[in-house]
Amino acid sequence: MEIQRQCQISYKSALFLMNRIRFAMAPDANAPKLMGIVECDETYIGPRRPRYKGTSKKGRGTSKQPVFVAVEPDGHLRRRVIADVTMATIGHGVREEVDRRAHLMTDEYTSYTRVGPEYAQHSVICHSTKEYARGPVHTNTAESTHALVKRGIVGIYHNISREYLHRYLWQYDFLWNNRQLNDGERTIAGIKGAEGKRLMYKQPTAEPEYTVSREQEESGEQLEPF
Repeated sequence: MEIQRQCQISYKSALFLMNRIRFAMAPDANAPKLMGIVECDETYIGPRRPRYKGTSKKGRGTSKQPVFVAVEPDGHLRRRVIADVTMATIGHGVREEVDRRAHLMTDEYTSYTRVGPEYAQHSVICHSTKEYARGPVHTNTAESTHALVKRGIVGIYHNISREYLHRYLWQYDFLWNNRQLNDGERTIAGIKGAEGKRLMYKQPTAEPEYTVSREQEESGEQLEPF
């Protein structure tokens, strides 16, 4: 709305402009996988309160959109919208974003304990027993990135639709990954990120969500949109 007022353009044009800027902030598909200590976690993004009482549960029973994140505590993060939190889908996300030589840190959810042995080291924190840190072992960095996204959405945008969610995540991930830069340096990085990218007005807004069956995972079959 502020861009609409300042630029004196229509709401649809302002929304398209912002989506083009967010598209420039999209992560590089050829970036190396995360290394060192990597925390993995998932969260659920959607309306703070259901329209009708009792129609939405908390945690993994919710109808909100699941989002997976892998983050180096002192480095970069990777976030993706996923269709579900099954072992196959979570495992695929971890393998896609994290190098096998990394030290994985997760909670005790079975989707992580299955993929954990494939990595150099896997440390588990047990949230179900109210254990949130054991020395250097925790997922607090991953959880804090979720909090920053949710507070930003509620405080600035109030709510966003699922079809645009991945673009807003690109925006917040860009800010996190460039948090050491000043405003001018981040602006230059965003402009450089637009090189070679073109978002057409009629282009579909939604990024495909991917779900993985156990058979697909074991056979190495190419993933299909959910």
